[in-house]
Amino acid sequence: MKHVSIAAIPGDGVGKEVVPEAIRVLKAISDVHGGLSFTFQDFPWSCEYYLEHGEMMPKDGLEQLKAFDSIFLGAVGDANLVPDHVSLWGLLIKIRREFEQVINVRPAKQLSGIRSPLAQPKDFDLLVVRENGEGEYSEIGGRIYQGEDQLAIQNAVFSRKGTERAMRFAFQLAEKRRKHVTSATKSNGIVHTMPFWDEVFQDVAKDYPEVTADSQHIDALSAFFVTRPEKFDVIVASNLFGDILTDLGAAIMGSIGVAPAANINVNGKYPSMFEPVHGSAPDIAGKGIANPIGQIWTAKLMLDHFGEEELGTHLLEIIESVTADGFLTADIGGAYQTQEITNEIITRLKK
Repeated sequence: MKHVSIAAIPGDGVGKEVVPEAIRVLKAISDVHGGLSFTFQDFPWSCEYYLEHGEMMPKDGLEQLKAFDSIFLGAVGDANLVPDHVSLWGLLIKIRREFEQVINVRPAKQLSGIRSPLAQPKDFDLLVVRENGEGEYSEIGGRIYQGEDQLAIQNAVFSRKGTERAMRFAFQLAEKRRKHVTSATKSNGIVHTMPFWDEVFQDVAKDYPEVTADSQHIDALSAFFVTRPEKFDVIVASNLFGDILTDLGAAIMGSIGVAPAANINVNGKYPSMFEPVHGSAPDIAGKGIANPIGQIWTAKLMLDHFGEEELGTHLLEIIESVTADGFLTADIGGAYQTQEITNEIITRLKK
């Protein structure tokens, strides 16, 4: 039997509601599939924890997390309690950076039964591979002077190693899918990092002759996400471009509440982390109406990561059968409660 230990960090807001629901689904999968078992340990790290302890996680927090096979995160942030840059850099980004989770994967798929805001959506099914460790989100820079002379400098950092690693990951995913990789670039406006990005992409593409490769400027690519998303298979993008594209991907699906994400450690030294794209949504927290699908689809990505791709595919098929039959939360036009959606998914899993 394969055993997977999971550190669960519900975090803030609706994270405390959707993480337990996804754990219920994983336990149901374990009940049905005798060859796979999970253990879970909850960690209360959140903005409320910060108010009590002055930090988002204890100083040995990463050491505690190292012992687990995977990290299952709900949401981080509540600007009413703690500034966002404090909460994110103290927990989410800290884990990503120090656990070398250098790849972020986010799918966008037209799910049956969920109405897309697109006028005439076709059957799109794409993956965005985002470089997750450097790029525009580097910590290099600073501020000098005061008043009207004040100056802020933010340096983008693109290494050959990090750029190539993300691109190879994208090509390897495309080999299992429809064999097409699109690179998000802006080399007609950003004169150093983006031409470098393009050169690395062209070099990497040569090693995957069966995969079609093309590049699109990020502004045009964003427009194509809206006008013809069905044309894309795998998109590889820098940290900033990937971040923006994936929120747009969630929007064309119909709600950020259904969008999942995976932060992948590729060298096996540390656990990977799985989280939905949505935030803590304090406006609906505690009302029992949060959409659990983003977190449950995130569990599907975790199953894939552990080599249980058949189970992951089955889970996504069940999610889609549930939405197709009208089991929807308010964010996607329905009236079902969080737990009711989970109950239906579990019922169908056990059948």
